[in-house]
Formats: sequence, C-alpha cells, structure tokens
Amino acid sequence: MKEVLLQRIQDRTATVGIIGLGYVGLPLAMEFAKGGFKVVGYDVSERVVRALMEGRSHIQDVSNADVAALVRRGLFEATTDEKRLVTADAISIAVPTPLGKTRDPDMSYVISAAETVSRAAHKGLLVVLESTTYPGTTREVLLPLLEKLGLTVGEDVFLAFSPERVDPGNPVYHTKNTPKVVGGITPACTELASALYSSVIEKVVPVTTTEAAELVKLLENTFRSVNIGLVNEMAIVCDKLGVDVWEVINAAATKPFGFMKFTPGPGIGGHCIPLDPHYLAWKMRTLNYKTRFIDLASEINSQMPAFVMEKVAQALNDERKPVNGSRVLIIGVAYKPDIDDIRESPALDVMRLLEQHGADVVYHDPFIPSFREDGHVRTGVELTAKELSRSDAVVIVTDHRSIDYQMLMDHAPLIVDSRNAMAGVLKTRARVVSLASVRAQHGVGVDTP
Repeated sequence: MKEVLLQRIQDRTATVGIIGLGYVGLPLAMEFAKGGFKVVGYDVSERVVRALMEGRSHIQDVSNADVAALVRRGLFEATTDEKRLVTADAISIAVPTPLGKTRDPDMSYVISAAETVSRAAHKGLLVVLESTTYPGTTREVLLPLLEKLGLTVGEDVFLAFSPERVDPGNPVYHTKNTPKVVGGITPACTELASALYSSVIEKVVPVTTTEAAELVKLLENTFRSVNIGLVNEMAIVCDKLGVDVWEVINAAATKPFGFMKFTPGPGIGGHCIPLDPHYLAWKMRTLNYKTRFIDLASEINSQMPAFVMEKVAQALNDERKPVNGSRVLIIGVAYKPDIDDIRESPALDVMRLLEQHGADVVYHDPFIPSFREDGHVRTGVELTAKELSRSDAVVIVTDHRSIDYQMLMDHAPLIVDSRNAMAGVLKTRARVVSLASVRAQHGVGVDTP
C-alpha cells in the first residue's frame, strides 16, 4: 500500500480530498491543484461550494482568478457530497476547533470530519489532520475510527498530523513557502505525509510522533500569547509610572541579541493566539497540572479591552464629558491590520464595554463594511471630516495602513490610540491619548503625542 500511494503522489495521479474549505483548507486545496493534483474539496456550506464552483473565493488570500482557472481545468472541485471523498487517495482535515464557554475544546467539528473520513476510508488512504488541537487528538480520536474498520494504520491506511500555519494577509509567507511540520502514527505514515506535502510546499519538517506535531503549533502560539501578555502588562506598568511604553520597547529592540520585539494593544484576536494555548492548558488540567504562564498571559490579555475602555473614559472625563451619551468612533474592527477577519477581535469587546457604559458607538473599517454579531448586523460609517468632527472620541483599535491618520488628526477632537498609529503624524487639532500616557512629575496628565 505504501509504495503504491508513494508512486501516485510522485507522479501526481493521486486525488487529494480536503475537508473544510475555510481559511486553511481552501489555500491548501489551491496549492495541491496548482501542483497538478486533482483536488476534491468538501464543505457543508452550500453557499461556499456554489460560489467556489462559480469561480468566487470567500477567502482574502485566495483570488477569484485562481479558483476559476483551477475549476475550469478540472483540477479543483468543491462539493457538499461526502461520497466524492471515496475517490481520494489522501484526505486532509481542516475544520474549526473552537473553544466552549468554559474554555474547553469543542471537538465536534473534528469528530464529525473523522466520521466522514471513516465512511470514505479504503486501503491505501492517507489521512492528515491539520486542525489545531490538544496533544493526543490524532491518536485518540482518528486512530480508533480507522481501526474499527479493520484497517491497520501504517500498513493498510496512513495517519498523520500537520499543523496549519496560516497567517491571513501576510504578504510574504503563505501556504507554499511556510515550512510544514509533519508527524505520523508510524514512520511509514510520516514518510507518506511528508512526500505529499513536499510535492507542493517548499520545506517539510518531519517529527517523530503526532503528539510532537500537535504540540509544535501550541508552543508557537503560546509563545506569542505569553510575550504579548508581557508587553501588555508593561503598557499598564508604564501607564502607572508615567513612561512612554513605545519609547521603551523601541529602545529595547535596538539590542541585536537576546530580545524579540512584541507590541502591546487592545487585546488579542484571530483564530490562533486567543484559542490555542487553552488547548494545552485543558490537556494539562486532565493530567493534574496547572499551566501558570498560559493562564496568567490569558488573564492579562483578556483585560486589555477593559483597559482601553478605561483610557477612553479618562480621556473623555478630561474633556468634562461622560462616557454615557458620548459618540465614539472605533477605527478598525478586524483582529489585525489589513485583513477582513473579525474572529475573536478585541474591537468587539471594546465596543461592547463602551456601549454598556452608555456610549453611542459606531465604527469604520475599510475591510469590513458590515458584520453580524449576536444576531444583529452592524454597518460601518464612512470616514469623513464630518464624522470625525461629530465624534466625542475616536478610538484606534486596528491600525489598517489605508487609514488616513492625518485626517484623523486634522478633524477629530480626541483620539485614543491603542496601536501607536499616530506616531509621526503632524500634530494639528486632535488631542491624542496613548495606551500608556506620559505623566508630568507634578501629577497633571500630559498625553503622549
């Protein structure tokens, strides 16, 4: 089985199935199709499948032209019919792994996808899980389902884990040139999965087990979460000491060794950093171990939207205005600059907190003209001189490059800048309040310009 599948991979006659055509699955499907493989993409959303077959992408990093061309050439097919996966020689699972309200992993999507694979399984099939999850998932969830079919993993079928490393909107690193970590249940599984990904991705990094591969992704994003938590706490420290946190960070970053620059902000968002460390924390709780660094970083990062709201309240108070009844314009609701993704965005928490305190909150985001939250649709406003002038406070939450920050300075009365976006902008009308405001020695507030 192994040699037959390896040959099919090498000569590009293997059919690759992708379960989940979202921000991970669709770019991966595109790379396999561009590499000459026939790709069958399965998704439960009829809307997504219909759009893709009409040549329209719903993912920012995948162009309509690429989808249309690959559909036209017969290399890519999107379907809601799971039976089409029976034709696949390899199946990659790229479904969401959210957290429940109690911060426990919600494995329902992975379990559903694994059951779909079991119904399509046959001898000579390679299965790779890409969804971020806790160490042990591949062995504990997928392996038993394949073994129940009477298939021997490592001989009849092959099973591996390869963590997704998608960074939406990154102009440099994308699926093809981001190194791919692969770990299999057996050495044969690792070899086949490495061969498959090596055919379309520039560098593959094999590890010895699925657990090691699963833990790689969690370490990567736990590292980021902990370091962001550190600089967020440093912003609070600097605010209390009356020191400019941005000056401190930029000066520290001049050290050519032993320091890596992270920057503070209104909180963390996206599909990875707010979620991934909790998978590891949950797993370790089952082993009676408390992950103190992870928990503390999460606590600090989660309080940053409230810190921003407090900065807005203080700034308005200095203008003799209450939050209640003030019109607040939020700049940017995406979770990071220059993308159209609001998953876990701290902007949503900032908006919610301001509204709970009676503010009239509107937003502007060039990438997100409207979005749905809690069953309600929010629509953004145009960024005009009139809109800025009528706002009591403008709060920069996401620093998109396309925003005219000089326009903000020229027309807004008050700006609360949580991203240091106003640094270097010519001072005119607006009073700018930084995330950590410099205080004069006699105690009177002096805002960082």
